[in-house]
Amino acid sequence: MDKLKMHSPDLSQDNIAKIRELFPACVTEAQDEATGAVRLAVDFDQLRQELSDHIVEGSQERYRLDWPGKRDALALANAPINKSLRPIPGESLQFDTTKNLFIEGDNLEALKLIQDTYLGQIKLIYVDPPYNTGKDFIYRDSFATDQVTQEIATGERSEEGARLVANPEGNGRFHSNWLTMIAPRLRLAKNLLTLDGAIFVSCDEGEQPRLRLIMDEIFGQSNFVADMVWAAGRKNDSRLVSVSHEYIVCYARDSEYLRERGDLAAAQEGLDEIYAQYERLKRQHGNDYKAMTEGMKGWYRSLADGHPSKAHKHYAHVDLRGVYFPITFRGPVVVGQSMRCFIQEPRNQ
Repeated sequence: MDKLKMHSPDLSQDNIAKIRELFPACVTEAQDEATGAVRLAVDFDQLRQELSDHIVEGSQERYRLDWPGKRDALALANAPINKSLRPIPGESLQFDTTKNLFIEGDNLEALKLIQDTYLGQIKLIYVDPPYNTGKDFIYRDSFATDQVTQEIATGERSEEGARLVANPEGNGRFHSNWLTMIAPRLRLAKNLLTLDGAIFVSCDEGEQPRLRLIMDEIFGQSNFVADMVWAAGRKNDSRLVSVSHEYIVCYARDSEYLRERGDLAAAQEGLDEIYAQYERLKRQHGNDYKAMTEGMKGWYRSLADGHPSKAHKHYAHVDLRGVYFPITFRGPVVVGQSMRCFIQEPRNQ
């Protein structure tokens, strides 16, 4: 009789998976000294920092995002504050009955103050941070004592005494300062999200790569949903390429939970009817794409106002690849050329 080979479960990897659910940044990749294989491992220095409100020393080569000031950012996220929110009924509307809350003040302090009340209860968070263009980002430098009173009066310092310093691109810690600012705020925001919640963060191409990395670390790479690209204003003041878009980076609190519920990648209303009409016209007109285009336009016109498909009536053109709508570029460099956006991929017949 052949011996039955049995393997016990790898409990260490199971435990590491549980730690990763709580602290994604504390699980990294490391080489197994016995086998040479790369496996998941706990970054204990990082775990100690996550559980501490002061800077923890330690150094070890590992795969992670690092920058000068990262430990300060972790300690800042964990450090308690001795402040409270003060209601202002006189500046409020329907103070006793409203279900809305507007908090004015430092957003890091506000995020800390609402941790207990709103822990795991917020479904959507939108963050519009300074883009770190060298002009729009003012950060708090170390505290000092000389001329503090005068500099607070002139706006050079915050009321707490922290020096307010511009972050020009020539600064050697240009990206590090921005990461130190955004990291603790994202960590605290994560705590507020419901299991089916999501966070959306605006940025431009200047910090988008680093924003993705820090959000991978805080929310976990598996919870990345999408980089949403949207058309912003075209200034035409670039030295090389005129960039006319910005980003909204989206992460879920728990993408697996959303998949189990079927909440991800939901189709827009009215698309199934458009697909069906396209198939009918294709059977009727074959490869006569001009006739199919006219048929699509006529079908949209026949729909009642409020029909869900009518919201997509700009997708009325047809060619070999399917239904699309044309977009014309009108900029100082490219004029009259067009691109096509398709509503579907070609289907196998």
